[in-house]
Amino acid sequence: MMFLWLWGILIAALVAPGVNRFLGGRGGFVLAIVPAAIVGRLITHWPQIVDGEAVTAAVDWVPVLNLAVSLRLDGLSLTFGLLITGIGALVLVYAGGYLKGDSRLGQLWMLLLLFMGAMLGLVLSDNLLTLFIFWELTSIISYLLIGFNNDRSESRASALQALLVTGAGGLALLPGLLLLGMAGGSFEISTLATNAEDVRQHAFYLPLLVLILCGAFTKSAQFPFHFWLPNAMAAPTPISAYLHSATMVKAGVYLIARLHPVLGGTAAWFWMIASVGAITMLIGAVMSLRATDLKQILAYATISVLGTLTMLLGIGTEATLTAALTLLIAHAFYKASLFMVAGTIDHAVHDRDIRNLGGLWTAMPMTGLAAGLAGLSMAGVLPTFGFIAKETWYDALGDGSGVPFLVVSVASNIFLVAAVGLVCFLPFRGNRTATTEQAHEGYITTWTPPLIMGLMAITLGLKPEWLNGLMSAGSSAIAGHAMPVKLALWHGVNATLILSLLTLAGGVLLYWQRHLFAGVLQVLNRFDRFGATQIYRKTLSAVIELAARSTALLQNGYLRFYLLTMVGIMVVSVWMALGTELRSHMQPTSLGLELHIHEALLAGLTLVAAAVAVRARTWLLAVGALGVVGYCVAGIFVLFGAPDLAMTQFVIETLTVILFVLAFARLPDFRRLSSNRTRLHDAVIAIVAGATITTLLLFAITVRSDHPVSDFYAAHSVADAHGRNIVNVILVDFRALDTLGEITVLSIAAIGVYSLLKLRVEREDQSDPLIATGMEESPVGNADATTHVADEKTAEPGSTSASEETH
Repeated sequence: MMFLWLWGILIAALVAPGVNRFLGGRGGFVLAIVPAAIVGRLITHWPQIVDGEAVTAAVDWVPVLNLAVSLRLDGLSLTFGLLITGIGALVLVYAGGYLKGDSRLGQLWMLLLLFMGAMLGLVLSDNLLTLFIFWELTSIISYLLIGFNNDRSESRASALQALLVTGAGGLALLPGLLLLGMAGGSFEISTLATNAEDVRQHAFYLPLLVLILCGAFTKSAQFPFHFWLPNAMAAPTPISAYLHSATMVKAGVYLIARLHPVLGGTAAWFWMIASVGAITMLIGAVMSLRATDLKQILAYATISVLGTLTMLLGIGTEATLTAALTLLIAHAFYKASLFMVAGTIDHAVHDRDIRNLGGLWTAMPMTGLAAGLAGLSMAGVLPTFGFIAKETWYDALGDGSGVPFLVVSVASNIFLVAAVGLVCFLPFRGNRTATTEQAHEGYITTWTPPLIMGLMAITLGLKPEWLNGLMSAGSSAIAGHAMPVKLALWHGVNATLILSLLTLAGGVLLYWQRHLFAGVLQVLNRFDRFGATQIYRKTLSAVIELAARSTALLQNGYLRFYLLTMVGIMVVSVWMALGTELRSHMQPTSLGLELHIHEALLAGLTLVAAAVAVRARTWLLAVGALGVVGYCVAGIFVLFGAPDLAMTQFVIETLTVILFVLAFARLPDFRRLSSNRTRLHDAVIAIVAGATITTLLLFAITVRSDHPVSDFYAAHSVADAHGRNIVNVILVDFRALDTLGEITVLSIAAIGVYSLLKLRVEREDQSDPLIATGMEESPVGNADATTHVADEKTAEPGSTSASEETH
């Protein structure tokens, strides 16, 4: 059944462009049926999951290696699955109104659904390798989503930045997962949980933990990789609302939670994760007050909450694990709602700068109501679910060991309460400004989804017992053992409530006196040049500069240089490998060579023809001599029992001679363009290379296995590959990847030839700007051209204060 969910989302993604063509913006309701149906199906498993059971499904992938595509639904994956599909359905509807009339709406729906499927597959995966495949799919699709407005350099740069950061984390994650599978003796996560103690005691534990955390930290924007998330706000608002509230940025948090039963409970786990999470939490909260763009403020606030979730999971007590899961649900609802509110405001006034906004309550009351409900939950005000999450969070850190983290948490929350005022109060209060003078309420599909999520925050706050079973199952899945959870809105007047009230009071005071605090924040600008963003930019510039210089050196357009490099590396490599083996294995008496007269004549004729080709002074003589060399080699194939190779060689040589002769009519007269010294140098290299190959072949003759590989092919060609032509079977079965590579190279070459021919036709039809600038005369591997492309790619992604699209 779980595989059907993924297939259903894939089919919906494929038909999304057609739905937009026939139904326009209303098609969002049709496409939302698929994730809504999955929500319904997930809810039917609720009682089973709450009882401690798990729903599994598996399909053999590589049986020989005991690999399978296995899916598992438990409390943690059920929680994420409901958020992914539930909020995803609302985002599809919201996108239909946000981009109503835009021809790209179908493309946006398709990418959102593909991302939904990848994220759902990630949280359902019970196999580490399956999880990694879905993990990388989320990175690739998020690149397309963040760069959706690909006509803008800012969007392209932001998408590239997100891809490079999360992709680098993925490169670290893969060896970490492989080491984990080796240390635990299985790639099934559920099996690894039973072998957790062996994994923690294994020598690979520390390196695999570091590698896995690199992947999790980059995906969930943890310090020092937090800088990519605010720049990703260049994406349209439906994308921001989905990726950066409930899905992509929560993937790293999910990975930490999923692997907690396997890797958690050690000092390394605690200090690496809890400390990084606390730093990220504080940085994101402070930075949220420096921003003036609505989506930028929300992005930094998201970073802060992601740091909180990471910190709570790193501490790893039963209370903090429950607090993390509670905060995760609360954040998904209010943050997706607030992103949609920001997008609706931008849609109405084409501006997101809070300094230009005001008086929107009278023009956009429904949007203001949605912002108010979500803002109350974000600030942790009674009776929202955000209040319950904050109370659970503070209470979990109330013991002695968690007090330092509690202090940082309260300080961070004060900043976030002030940020709520900037997003949810400032744009709606007072009189209209010049920017908001023509503001109007958006389509019903743009304010209904955020209002629904705001109402959900209130409803769950009043009825938290509805989630007790899910919270128990989810917390148990993270902890690795049964954990009863009982949420409540009111616990009486206690220290936790007092801290909550102090947080609210401090946040309100900070918002009220934000102009005085602005001067303090400006001091932080001095440290920007040492920040993670600058390090990323300088690193990327250095890599691009290195690539340009190495390309100019290695790809300089001279075929002779390429051949010398390849031959030289081959000679050195062969002699490095054979240097010690020749003396022990190869003896002149062991060759056992018997040379017949006709074989000697062919060999001698080959040498003579090769010498003539080298010394020839006409094109025709050189090609004729090379043809003789080829035919002599074909004759040797015939003598030694390889008629198929001989026929191929005869055909190739014949065609080569004919083509060369036909081409000579367009070539200049034969002339020597190299000096005697250059030819002597080339001759030495050619002789050394020839001697190396000869030595290698003679060595291969003397080293024989007791079980030659030819016997293996003969025994398995019919039985395994169902083919009696051993050569064909070797090419298409035993060397399938090699053959695929050759086909790929030929296909790429064909595409290149086609592109060059098409370009030539276009140049003949119209004036090409490249001709005017003289770029067509640039040599292969021109460094300036490479740098020009690189400069475009490294356009700095900055704040998106203007409208995302022209509506």
